[in-house]
Amino acid sequence: MRFERVELRLIALPLLHPFETSFGIEAEKHCVLVRLDCEGVTGWGECVAMNGPWYSEETTGTAWHILTEFILPHVLGRDFDSAQELQGRLARVRGNKMARAALEGAFLDALARSRDRSLAHFLGGERTEIESGVSIGIQSSPEALVAIVERELATGYRRAKLKIKPGSDIEFVRAVRLAFPEAQLMVDANSAYTLEDAEHLRSLDVFGLTMIEQPLGHDDIVDHATLSARVQTPICLDESIHSAQDARHALELASCRIINIKAGRVGGLTEAIRIHDICRNRGVPVWCGGMLETNIGRAHNVALASLPGFTLPGDISASERYFVEDIAYPNFRVSSHGTLAVPTTPGTGVEVDEQRLERVTLRRTELVA
Repeated sequence: MRFERVELRLIALPLLHPFETSFGIEAEKHCVLVRLDCEGVTGWGECVAMNGPWYSEETTGTAWHILTEFILPHVLGRDFDSAQELQGRLARVRGNKMARAALEGAFLDALARSRDRSLAHFLGGERTEIESGVSIGIQSSPEALVAIVERELATGYRRAKLKIKPGSDIEFVRAVRLAFPEAQLMVDANSAYTLEDAEHLRSLDVFGLTMIEQPLGHDDIVDHATLSARVQTPICLDESIHSAQDARHALELASCRIINIKAGRVGGLTEAIRIHDICRNRGVPVWCGGMLETNIGRAHNVALASLPGFTLPGDISASERYFVEDIAYPNFRVSSHGTLAVPTTPGTGVEVDEQRLERVTLRRTELVA
């Protein structure tokens, strides 16, 4: 398929409620969207980079720069028959995985549409529905957190992930566990601790958590191996895993027992599937993380999570949970038994609402072959 035209948009979507992690508080979701036109077929991708370099060194600004100045001029006017071929062309671009993933996502959407196949089926997905979990930001008090968890579990979510940081951890988790003794719970620290906090983190063992996600440094796998040997709760790595090679190294070092796969973090769906395959062959469970995506990015996540190795509920929540109004339809909804349906229509299964998109666009550009 020939890359004929690419349009980039920087958008800002207000969140229903501010979302707090150890990085800070978000009240608005900023992201870069990629529209790719290939021989009469259009595909959409979403760059998950944040406005600032908090989760990753990439930002919406760096992604825009790298895409317009380096990636897109390198691919426009060329023909590609597979994502592997596209990634081979982009191999000379070091890092910038979120920018690369956005273009690959748009291409895979277009490619699946051109072949009249759903993206999930095109990637090798087998599920018709996926288990949905919910990520809950840091709250002002344990009581406030319990109230939100109660509401989300009543909606049907299979698992609640509690964001934590020093000072907002043990007592918050204790309160939730006492209120919901049978609920599947996990915590996510987003690298807020050091190995010196090992004994403190071991205090979480009594709560029967599914996992502790990324407690230590965002680029560490060595100290996580030491911590993993000192706590009973399984350690899950997120920010530390940027490639299939990172995943292999982490598993060989016993740095974790679970891996969170985010396609944007690892450079795209192709690399995400490689990590999935490594973990599945080793019997290591994986799940699909989220970055407050719009329905475009959420649809890509749903397709990825339909692969057989994704055995734990992910962070793919209902569309209406975060935004007053999304920019693509139909919305994803959580069933009463905590699942999301996997789209079966060609491509991602969602269509962009151009009027809504125009209302939230901050910046736009297009490049033509």
